[in-house]
Amino acid sequence: MPWTGKKNSGFTALKLLKDFVDRLIAGAGAGALFPKTPTVHFSPETHKCPACGSKPHVLKTREKTVVTMDIGAFRARETVLFCPHDQTVFTSEQLRSLVPERGTFGFDVIVEAGLALFARCRNNQEVMKELAAKNVFVSEREVSYLGRKFIVYLALAHRQSQPRLRDLMARRGGYILHVDGTCEGDSPNLFCGLDGISELVLDTIKIPSEKKELLIPFFQRIKEQYGEPKALVHDMGRGIIAAVEEVFPGVADFICHFHFLRDLGKDLLLDEYTALQQRLRKLDVRSLLRQRAKYLEQKIDPASHELDEIMASLESGTWQATSLEHIPLITTYALIHWVLEYPRQSNGYGFPFDRPHLDFYRRLQKVHRLLEEIMDVHLRGITKDNKPFFQVYRTFKEAVEDKRLNDLAASLERKAKVFDKLRTAMRIALPESKNGINDNGDDADMKSIEEKVTAFRRWLVSDVRRKSMYTKMLEQLDKYWVKLFADPLPVITPEGVLYIQPQRTNNILERFFRGEKRRGRKKSGMASLSKVLKAALADTPLVQNLKNCAYMDVILNGCSSLAGRFSQIDANLVQKEMENAQQFPAKF
Repeated sequence: MPWTGKKNSGFTALKLLKDFVDRLIAGAGAGALFPKTPTVHFSPETHKCPACGSKPHVLKTREKTVVTMDIGAFRARETVLFCPHDQTVFTSEQLRSLVPERGTFGFDVIVEAGLALFARCRNNQEVMKELAAKNVFVSEREVSYLGRKFIVYLALAHRQSQPRLRDLMARRGGYILHVDGTCEGDSPNLFCGLDGISELVLDTIKIPSEKKELLIPFFQRIKEQYGEPKALVHDMGRGIIAAVEEVFPGVADFICHFHFLRDLGKDLLLDEYTALQQRLRKLDVRSLLRQRAKYLEQKIDPASHELDEIMASLESGTWQATSLEHIPLITTYALIHWVLEYPRQSNGYGFPFDRPHLDFYRRLQKVHRLLEEIMDVHLRGITKDNKPFFQVYRTFKEAVEDKRLNDLAASLERKAKVFDKLRTAMRIALPESKNGINDNGDDADMKSIEEKVTAFRRWLVSDVRRKSMYTKMLEQLDKYWVKLFADPLPVITPEGVLYIQPQRTNNILERFFRGEKRRGRKKSGMASLSKVLKAALADTPLVQNLKNCAYMDVILNGCSSLAGRFSQIDANLVQKEMENAQQFPAKF
């Protein structure tokens, strides 16, 4: 159906017609409206050469298939003009605003596919179905291509907006640079720089490892783009610290409290904790208990008994044998069940804050003592009633009486008390807290935290034996002391001088990476993300910035939509970036 109306009005008219029908009839889409692919004419908007004023001549007419979210697929027939004097070529700006040069899918299709993949975590097949419902038909491979193209366009828009992003952060007093990386298996390290105030991803890179020589160019790039940060927050990686000292000399530099405690705790507890794990594994107690529990399940109906009440009384220390009346089988099953639920005792921090295998061993010992109290008490005067008690008691006996295990557990508990004392002083990852790895620490005054840690250090060195035993802990405290305690930073804003308190942890980035991995698993359906991280473009994390309204205002640069903003980006730049990503996947 050739269009014969006013020049360059064909696409607009078809879009309006389709929108009108969609409003009138639920479910009516472009597929029903255009049973045959429509043809739309496009011509240059200029009527004379801006340089010499001459009337342009027709150079050629070309045709290609274009697919947009507005009307689906159509044939775009474009008339190309040229100036007879200076040979300047004129093309249709309207067509260029709809689809990339030499491209088939419109900018709105690129945005729709990209947001579906990276913001809504749809997989390729789900995106295909969503687009097909809107009369846009793509293959699974084309969905992947559109997703990569979306990231490239977004990355270019981000780079072109860096001066305005720098101004945005300057109006807020500057930025605090959080840096960290993530990897899985043999994947490259996806390393990010994020502003702790606005929580915007500033820059990203894929590198083989967090070595100083690989991080220095990345930090220099951030410094050139956004200026010096007011402060930095990061973990204790040697490469990061060395690169920061070289690129940002004199800038306030802080160690994440959570990472500091975690590394210090591992140094203190890991060797003995690993030995405890190995010894328990050798004695095979857990598998023996599970076998016994399965056997007892066949004898009783666990669902019909109040096992939770029994386990609650065990945890509170109020357990009484007389309250169980004549049910040795149920009692035995409840005891085993309570021992095997040792992971519930953890708070979600991971080792060394949580020590589940030590909790398991202490539960074994507790149940062993309880069995000693009741197994010789014959509630009905029948000896064989207590057979389940004796069977489980023998299962526990070897482990509970194992000297090596007892020594390891006792030593671990002594050291863990000291470690937990420091946790309490630093007011982070507290034993009674349930925040898990999302813990940012209490909102305690930094000066009071420093005073409590100072008091802890004084206590540690007050005893000669204790000072000798915890020498390495003291060395770590002294080494990183100045990087642990940050006073509020004065910053100049249009409203005057404000004081910003750097975050005590790098959890803002840790949560960001966990979110990225969760979205990756949801989209891929795979537990391991090694392949996903290898294939992902380094700039993929920038998608999370789109949730920030101020960021959107900056990168849209006056445009009403991402599709409109992408249309302003040189297609040749996009093509070059796509080729680089294809050629160097580990880098891009």
